Amino acid sequence: MNTREIAKELRLSHWAGLMRERKQSGLSISAFCKQIGISYKTYYYWQRKLREAACQELLAHTQADPVSTDSLSVPIGWATCEISSKAEENILPIEINGCRVLASVDTDAEFLAKTCKVLMSLC
Repeated sequence: MNTREIAKELRLSHWAGLMRERKQSGLSISAFCKQIGISYKTYYYWQRKLREAACQELLAHTQADPVSTDSLSVPIGWATCEISSKAEENILPIEINGCRVLASVDTDAEFLAKTCKVLMSLC
C-alpha cells in the first residue's frame, strides 16, 4: 500500500468516526456540522465517499470469493448482503436503502457498481 492509499484510508476512517459520532449524538446533520465547525456540504461529500468505498469493497470481496462467503458486513443502514449457501443458485441479493437487487455470477461488475452507487445516493 502506497502513501496515497494510506492517506485515503486515514481520511475515510476519520470521517467514518465523525459520522458514527453524529449518529450517537442524536443531532441532526446540520446541527452536528455547526457544533464541530464544518460545512454540511463537506459532511455529505464524505458520506458519499464512504458509501462509494463500502460499495467498492463489497464488490471486490464478492468477486474474490463469491461462493464461500456466508454474509458480508457494511455499515448498518447502508447495505445488507447475503449470499445463498446453495452453489447452484449463484444469486447475490443486495439490499441498499430498502431496495433489493439480485445479482448473479454473470452480472456485469461495472453495472453492479453503478447500481450500488445510485442506490447509495438515494438516502
